[in-house]
Amino acid sequence: MVTDKVLIVEGRQDKLRILPVLNEAVEIICTNGTISEARLEELLAPYEDSEMYVFFDADHSGEKARKLVQHYFPHAAHLYTLRMYKQVEHTPRNYLAAVLADADFQVNPAYLIR
Repeated sequence: MVTDKVLIVEGRQDKLRILPVLNEAVEIICTNGTISEARLEELLAPYEDSEMYVFFDADHSGEKARKLVQHYFPHAAHLYTLRMYKQVEHTPRNYLAAVLADADFQVNPAYLIR
């Protein structure tokens, strides 16, 4: 089943970090690190009509993957963690909640404490 919103992350730990923050059904797709153009298209083709959001790490591999997604899926919105956290999986959940809420995701209000 294709959902309205798709969140693309690099790895399983990113997905596990984000899941408790979300308060709505969102398809979270893991690229599992470095990804080829062909694999990216295969992975995301079923979601072309969905709202796509990219939430990659603030490091070299994350930026490289982000550029690849941007090239093939220019309509995807890009979400960012701070460089001080480097990886989505190390980003505090309250910061993740703020980023996701700003992108119109429904988030668990317990994480919106600032």
